[in-house]
Amino acid sequence: MAARAVLAHSAAGAARADSTILTGARIVLPNGTVENGTVTVEGTKITAAGAGPAPAGAPVRDLTGHWIVPGFVDIHNHGGGGASFVGGTADEVLTGVRTHREHGTTTVIASLVTGDTGFLARRAGELADLVEQGDLAGVHFEGPFISPCRKGAHNEQLLRDPDPAEVRKLIDAARGTAKMMTLATELPGGLDSVRLLAEHGVIAAIGHTDATYEQTVEAIDAGATVATHLFNAMPPLGHRAPGPIAALLEDERITVELINDGTHLHPAALELAFHRAGAGRVAFITDAMDAAGFGDGVYQLGTLAVDVTDGVARLVEGGSIAGSTLTLDTAFRRAATVDLLPVEDIVQAISVNPAKLLGLYDRIGSLEPGKDADLVVLDAEFALKGVMRHGEWIIEPK
Repeated sequence: MAARAVLAHSAAGAARADSTILTGARIVLPNGTVENGTVTVEGTKITAAGAGPAPAGAPVRDLTGHWIVPGFVDIHNHGGGGASFVGGTADEVLTGVRTHREHGTTTVIASLVTGDTGFLARRAGELADLVEQGDLAGVHFEGPFISPCRKGAHNEQLLRDPDPAEVRKLIDAARGTAKMMTLATELPGGLDSVRLLAEHGVIAAIGHTDATYEQTVEAIDAGATVATHLFNAMPPLGHRAPGPIAALLEDERITVELINDGTHLHPAALELAFHRAGAGRVAFITDAMDAAGFGDGVYQLGTLAVDVTDGVARLVEGGSIAGSTLTLDTAFRRAATVDLLPVEDIVQAISVNPAKLLGLYDRIGSLEPGKDADLVVLDAEFALKGVMRHGEWIIEPK
């Protein structure tokens, strides 16, 4: 798909002294891909992106043969670099954030796992400090209001039915930084909790659920808008009892999370989701835990021990898959080279849609003038070569 130039340069075509000018690459814009395009960054912002010559007066970096895409946005992430968002110190959380930035994720949500109310409230307050500093984009509560039938890597002893009063306590503890909560909406109190979340501007996500098709439709009508890691931790699609998967895929109000690591989903399942929901309703996530970007070993996810072998995380007791070791640059490359998705569709799923879900699309998620200079440089084989966040190189292309 071809795209036209997006904007004019400032000051009669002259570049500022703090400009960074990237030329020669394929640039993925909201209306398509520009061949041999130019992106200009001034300070922390994008000031130009599209076809046409670079402005005069600033050094030009030639990225011929590369792609430039928006920085990745991860709405479901528990940690990385050997560090946990669930229970680590502030410095450890920042280690995880830096690890994911080095893999192209310029915006990340910190996801918690099931715990008691006091711990989750304290942890949300601690993470809120990092949101207010600009290091995180928000807090996601995955649990404790999930089904014991579909608990995955959550401590069954700490699971409980959704309680709107407890939901409100957690929202308040996050001091305005709560972005999403995953619930099994079929449980007692589930629909009332969904309505409460919607009233407070927090995404209600259906996940770790044993709901029927009909119960899922009820939850969507009550205000749920996201499917937590679709296909995983929910009943499989059935021809007589279609369950939550069919309801989530068919409803235009739902964005479906997908973990594209080759372990959580068969390629045919991913293809089905894209075919039925369309690229505009998919969000690639990592669901990463501490081992992402770090390596095999034994880790802790909440209160449970996790063994990571050959990059696959499983509970020590029971063997359930326990998050992933995925980074979004790997998800992008797999989507392009294994799933053979159009690059524009991948960008929608990995940048545009999650930015819109978070209400941040006015600042991030696309290469447009006035937005934060968050971008990723990929080579012709979609290997990551550069990452810029807020106009500064995290990884500078060689």
